[in-house]
Amino acid sequence: MKLKITITGPKVNDVSYRYFLLGIAMSNRIRMFEAHNMRSSEGQAVLAFADGDEEAIKAFCAQIETERPARSEVSNIVFDDFQGEVMRIGEYAQFCATIQLNKAIPVLLDMRDDLRAVRKNTDLIPQIKANTDAIPQIKANTDAIPQIKANTDAIPQIKANTDAIPQIKANTDAIPQIKANTDAIPQIKANTDAIPHVLGEIKGLRDDIQPGYANNFRQVQADVRAIKERLGMQ
Repeated sequence: MKLKITITGPKVNDVSYRYFLLGIAMSNRIRMFEAHNMRSSEGQAVLAFADGDEEAIKAFCAQIETERPARSEVSNIVFDDFQGEVMRIGEYAQFCATIQLNKAIPVLLDMRDDLRAVRKNTDLIPQIKANTDAIPQIKANTDAIPQIKANTDAIPQIKANTDAIPQIKANTDAIPQIKANTDAIPQIKANTDAIPHVLGEIKGLRDDIQPGYANNFRQVQADVRAIKERLGMQ
């Protein structure tokens, strides 16, 4: 018995519907089977052909009507008699394997490229490890930030002190003169302490000189009168 099965719906392609039908055909010992994805006026379609014993075909059709692949969306299933040739189920299985291999090759190539990229990144592991080993040092430097900030905040005060250096130098250059003047302080004090004594001596000399000076002055006056008398100037 030969049969043509047309399955249509919004989602019957790319949900493994052909392999689902192949499995049902093999479980019912159908020797001739093939299925193909198609497009129809109703949208997606799967066109299947089966050739086998009448009982096997009936069981096959009953299972198709009640079971669906996961993620499929079926609108209609139509069974029609068929008079053409049907591919041997073994040959169809090889055909499906070839289709899947063709689909798998681009995926395998992408996987190969991804593996190469992973290997390239793996070659960077020593550098990554070196950077990771530096984390404790980076943390130590980070922990020093408050102290660095405190030192940075002191910069204006440091600048003010630095600006005072010329004045400090000028004052420092005067230290020898200041020291000389300071060293003279004991002598100045000694001289100052001697002032009362010097004044006493001056006063004593004045007291000693004054009587003799008066006598001398009177003698000079007498001598002047005598000279005038001689000269007749009186």
